[in-house]
Amino acid sequence: MTTALITGATAGIGAAFARRLAADGHNLVLVARSTERLREQATELHDRHGIEAEVLTADLSEDDGIASVEARLTDHRQPVDLLINNAGFGNKGRYLDVSMADELKMLKVHCEAVLRLTSAAAAGMKERGRGGVVNVASVAAFVPRGTYGASKAWVVQFTQGAAKDLAGSGVRLMALCPGFVRTEFHERAGMGTDNIPGWMWLDADKLVASALADLARGKSVSIPDARYKALMGLVKVAPRGLLGGVTSKTGRKYGPQ
Repeated sequence: MTTALITGATAGIGAAFARRLAADGHNLVLVARSTERLREQATELHDRHGIEAEVLTADLSEDDGIASVEARLTDHRQPVDLLINNAGFGNKGRYLDVSMADELKMLKVHCEAVLRLTSAAAAGMKERGRGGVVNVASVAAFVPRGTYGASKAWVVQFTQGAAKDLAGSGVRLMALCPGFVRTEFHERAGMGTDNIPGWMWLDADKLVASALADLARGKSVSIPDARYKALMGLVKVAPRGLLGGVTSKTGRKYGPQ
């Protein structure tokens, strides 16, 4: 039986990945900051699907938290076959309105943690000749959306480059770029969502099903909805100035996730 490790596992897209992978018969390593929520989730998934669900409490904005997940990913006695780097958050406010400490914390989670955990997992996967990594980015990576979008653009570029370097090794890497998803993401960040049109909202479970299908196809970037695929197609030909105006109306830090 294969094992998947999911960061940010207790809510939103991470929880949807946990539900789907448990239903498919994968053992899980669930990573988040709240031990209580992790234990409740692990018990529920074990009881419902008969899989083993390991709990790993870690704050990925801290070096110790990243190191603890790295150690689990490099444990050759209990190999991880699929890594879902999902942990992330957005800061409310425009550039210079957000403290530098909060900006650096976001970069720590979105960039440094993704780099270190992907590297820890991919090394063992390469040795075994199989494995997969899904790094959750955002469609915000493709439009001017302040530091949040910039961090997610890094995730996309890093994942595509690593996927190319590992081509033929049996290790698949994919950047998942969702649009707005009905999760706790915006509420936790204190962001209102009244100005987001209803058609832009995605279902987390359907998103995960589409993402796993794209990973199986060998895609290095997944935009898991026809609406957002069409929207990103328009982004490629739209003037940058126009994009900046449009994204500011939906909130520069309202990172779709």
